[in-house]
Parts: sequence; C-alpha cells; structure tokens
Amino acid sequence: MKIILGTKIGMTQIIGDDGIVTPVTILQAGPCTVTQTKSVETDGYSAVQLAFGQGKNLSKAVSGHAKKSGKDIKPKYIREFRVAEIPAEISLGSELTVSAFELGDKVQVTGTSKGKGFAGTVKRHNFQESRNTHGFKGNIRRVGSIGSMYPQKVFKGKKMPGRMGHDRVTVKNLTVAYIDTEHNLIGLKGAVPGPNKGLVMVEGKE
Repeated sequence: MKIILGTKIGMTQIIGDDGIVTPVTILQAGPCTVTQTKSVETDGYSAVQLAFGQGKNLSKAVSGHAKKSGKDIKPKYIREFRVAEIPAEISLGSELTVSAFELGDKVQVTGTSKGKGFAGTVKRHNFQESRNTHGFKGNIRRVGSIGSMYPQKVFKGKKMPGRMGHDRVTVKNLTVAYIDTEHNLIGLKGAVPGPNKGLVMVEGKE
C-alpha cells in the first residue's frame, strides 16, 4: 500500500542523464505511524489512519488515541485514507515511509489550495469588465443583474463575489521523479496544491 502524509517544501528542477530538465515539487513525507484501521464490519468502510509530524499541547483525546498505536508519538496531523482492502502488513503501530514508493509511480496528491481572501467576479470567475467609455458611469467591475423578476430570488450557485481559494484540491497522475529515503524526501513531477509547509496526502495508484 502506497500512502503517506507530508508537507510541501517547495519546487526545484532535476536534470536527468539525458539532459532533460524536469520541474518537481519536493515533499517532506513520513515517517507516518498507523494509529487506527477501520473495516467494513466495525465502521462501515475500510480505511487506514496515519499520524505525522511532531505536535505540542495535544488534548487528552488526541494523545490517548495516539497511545493506542503503542508508539511514543505526539502527532501534529492525523488523516485517514480510504482503501478497498487493508493489506496484511498494515496494522496498528506500523510505520510507513517513502521507501514504499518507486521512481515512475503514479500518485494523486490532496491538499488545501492557497487562500486569496474576498474576491470579486472578475478575479474569481473571469467575468468581463463593463465598458468605461461613451458616457458609462459607475463601477466597471460590478456584477450587473443577478436575476429576473420571477421567481423573486437569486438561485443557488450564482457566480458572485466571495471567498476565493482555501479549497480541498486533488491533483491526479503525478509521477514520482525523486526519492531520498535517508532524509524522507519525495519529489513529484509538476505542481502540488497548497503553500509551502502545507499538509498534503499522497496516495499511489495501483
């Protein structure tokens, strides 16, 4: 099973033996400890829960849950991966590292995109600006009409100004281009959602 938690370090380039330059995103991934396994019989679905990072000031609920793994850990992050079936080698207290991945593996990465705050429709939804010539007066970036006389309401999902970014984003079919088992680093070809130091979930596709 190829699953792991990590934090985004940043982007760089790798030059291959053939001279081709590959842009990669470096992640500080693992080691992760299995803190819980869920099955269809007991929980209604199969999943593996991983703990990652070094936290502080943990609540008694979180610290007590982490102690069930049998390891002396204070995790900063605890996340769950849904799986079709839990392999026999995965059990409570198991440790997962980047050594499970191989160069050329296809993975999907889930993270939280950068938050951009409150934004208007021009930036958020690529609306056009209104004309600003021939006597036009007013805000050229305003939305304009948002509905008709009937049914006297604004439909849900109408594109309007609002909070932009800070959404859960999944990028699929990224290729593993670099692995450093000594320093727990993994490099993925292409861009990964979220800011540097942001948490990401990496899941390999069989």
